[in-house]
Amino acid sequence: MQLLDSLEQGLADLAARGLTRRRRTIDSPCAAHMIVDGRAMIGFASNDYLGLTAHPQLVAAIAEGAQRYGAGSGGSHLLGGHSRAHAQLEDDLAAFAGGFVDAPRALYFSTGYMANLAVLTALAGRGTTLFSDALNHASLIDGARLSRADVQIYPHADVEALSAMLDASDAQAKLIVTDSVFSMDGDIAPLAPLLALAERHGAWLVVDDAHGFGVLGPQGRGAIAQAALRSPHLVSVGTLGKAAGVSGAFVAAHATVIEWLVQRARPYIFTTASAPAVAHAVSASLKIIAGDEGDARRAHLHALIERTRALLKQTCWLPVDSHTAVQPLIIGANDATLDMAAALDREGLWVPAIRPPTVPAGTSRLRISLSAAHSHDDLDRLEAALLRLSKAEAAS
Repeated sequence: MQLLDSLEQGLADLAARGLTRRRRTIDSPCAAHMIVDGRAMIGFASNDYLGLTAHPQLVAAIAEGAQRYGAGSGGSHLLGGHSRAHAQLEDDLAAFAGGFVDAPRALYFSTGYMANLAVLTALAGRGTTLFSDALNHASLIDGARLSRADVQIYPHADVEALSAMLDASDAQAKLIVTDSVFSMDGDIAPLAPLLALAERHGAWLVVDDAHGFGVLGPQGRGAIAQAALRSPHLVSVGTLGKAAGVSGAFVAAHATVIEWLVQRARPYIFTTASAPAVAHAVSASLKIIAGDEGDARRAHLHALIERTRALLKQTCWLPVDSHTAVQPLIIGANDATLDMAAALDREGLWVPAIRPPTVPAGTSRLRISLSAAHSHDDLDRLEAALLRLSKAEAAS
């Protein structure tokens, strides 16, 4: 069949270029130590930055939520699916993460991808110019495309280039969009200068804080709180399946922005609400994140980050200067990166290989993702393996 033949040819081409992706099956909770494809492994692949996914309080909260609200929501938020658990969570999120505006409000989504699509398609459109960082997440790229706005890509974190682009633009409306922590490099966007530009040009600044929420800022309130920013121009997107350890996402902004999303954001209006039990568990997670236990987990994570930074500098490969839980090690070629990941896998260490199109050609890398659930003994295992492989590579 010609249609299938064309797909088989495409798959063969991906395999030949070392770009085939493979799922792995986990038979245990997401944690530092997992059963992966039937084997005991130390996982450095997840985004469970605070190690909360298997926290007993969250397991109990999701069970309590299911007992109270049932297994599913039964409908979209605007057609019978908006439970008390969703409403409570949105109040909790507004109080926790919305301190950068007066009259903060939050809106809960099933996924971060949906939240980004919703924000960009609702706030931007024909007549808008959307200025997007070159390394933004795929969901932001897709949201920009779907918005029908004129999209201009500015060089990664280049405030001067963005300023010149804004000065040259005569668009009726402007929107700047950036990740806070860039998920494949681990660096942090220059949020304060970006906000200054947004305010000067009367633009929205949309910050995807997926990898900062729960980890950065006082009490884990995120990258905007870490930068001590406050402005009605700010719109923050955060995900709840990473540091928060559960599932879903939210948008925090001025109440008027949120009401606009309720009325106009198609990914919110036309989808079934997530299970109320999930929202109930996220509310429990926020209490842990904001409390003493959250502070202790962030302190331990920071110690692991600094140790890993020092480790990667001892190898023969190229580390990225990241002060976050995302610690990339650039190997270069696709096949060489896959070989490295396979070698670590044989040592019981799951460190994923990241290849194009997720990262630029020639910069394939290992993405070491750290969690507060990791111990220093876990890093001992990773350190011994990486230094041994580096020594062998240097000698070859």
